[in-house]
Amino acid sequence: MTSVVVYPHDLGMGGSQLNAVEIAGGMRDLGHQVIVYGRPGVLCDRITELGLEFVASPEPKKRPSPRVIQDLRRLIRERHIDVVHGYEWPPTLEARLAVMGTRAVCVSTVMSMAVAPFIPRRVPLVVGTEQIAAVERAAGRRSVSVIEPPVDVVHNAPGRSDVDVLAFRAEHRIPTGGAHVVCVSRLAHELKLEGILTAIDVVPTLGADVTLTIVGDGPAGTVVHAAAASVNERVGRGAVRVIGQVADPRPAYDGADIVLGMGGSALRALAFAKPLVVQGERGYWRLLTDNALEEFLWTGWYGVGESADAGPDRLRGILTGLLSDSAERKRLGAYGRDLVCRRFSVEAAVARQQRVFEAAVLDGGRLRAASIIDDGRAAIGFAGHVVRRKASRLRGTAPTDDFNAAPIAGRREWERTR
Repeated sequence: MTSVVVYPHDLGMGGSQLNAVEIAGGMRDLGHQVIVYGRPGVLCDRITELGLEFVASPEPKKRPSPRVIQDLRRLIRERHIDVVHGYEWPPTLEARLAVMGTRAVCVSTVMSMAVAPFIPRRVPLVVGTEQIAAVERAAGRRSVSVIEPPVDVVHNAPGRSDVDVLAFRAEHRIPTGGAHVVCVSRLAHELKLEGILTAIDVVPTLGADVTLTIVGDGPAGTVVHAAAASVNERVGRGAVRVIGQVADPRPAYDGADIVLGMGGSALRALAFAKPLVVQGERGYWRLLTDNALEEFLWTGWYGVGESADAGPDRLRGILTGLLSDSAERKRLGAYGRDLVCRRFSVEAAVARQQRVFEAAVLDGGRLRAASIIDDGRAAIGFAGHVVRRKASRLRGTAPTDDFNAAPIAGRREWERTR
């Protein structure tokens, strides 16, 4: 039995952190002692629902945070922790510094579309796609595993009694008739915004009975709300609903006719047996069919097209075909549900995660003894990152999501590597 601290980068609604919490629940069910650590957020409700122990972290002022590192080290010693598992680069660096001088080892999971190069190379790394794993192995990382974003296919399933679609629609003033297109997403400038704005422009043109609902919040929220208001005014109806972040987005998925999304959100749409249109950048939209599956398994439910200008026509063509063919929507929904149950269950992810932890604990002595040069190299890399970020801020070009701003995945890259 292993004692583990799972440390997501935050506990707001999002794919990486939801994966962290649900895998933590599965690890606990296998008999491991699991604590979820971090800043309180809406996912604390899910942590409570799963019966997991939660320990609140201090509020970090900058990352990595000395206050958090000190608090984590105290927790490691008081609770005899074996593994501190950081999700994304800030918790990973804080976990790596916290385990120094203790019996614990650090493990990192990165579900961003690229891995921060200053994560120490000897830290066991988990990524979400085979493409990113191949790049990291080629860059010299010693231990890289792939755990595709998992989905709790029992908690996320069509027609559950604890999911009230009608009440959700009434609360958020979403029309009950007509066709309903849904996007559940963090409203981020990087990776997400282009596709969301395209959907806002396109969906209201598909018919007077077609509604787009966007669930989520983030730094691009003001832009998204303004775009939706402008379109609604132009078409003279509430064609686009931007409802913000909700603690439980399942009624949005379950009430959809079609879902637009990427990454973990795309997979949760499949769990609800919905046809999925995968969103990317530079005009990328692709419907999940058997022919598209190989690409998505490699790139991680995301893609890069040739030009953003091509996006509206591409999305319009896909949605027009789906909206006119209810039988095809039903067939694709059943295909997606079967796929996610077979390949992306939490149980499968937990089994892989357990193997990663077992290997890290077994190799812990070597990791602790051989990491001085590696940590020094990582520190120099991080210092360079900080300098570049400051320079970007002065120029007004700093991205809010560093390693989603330059994703590895891309259609041309996939074609070369395949």
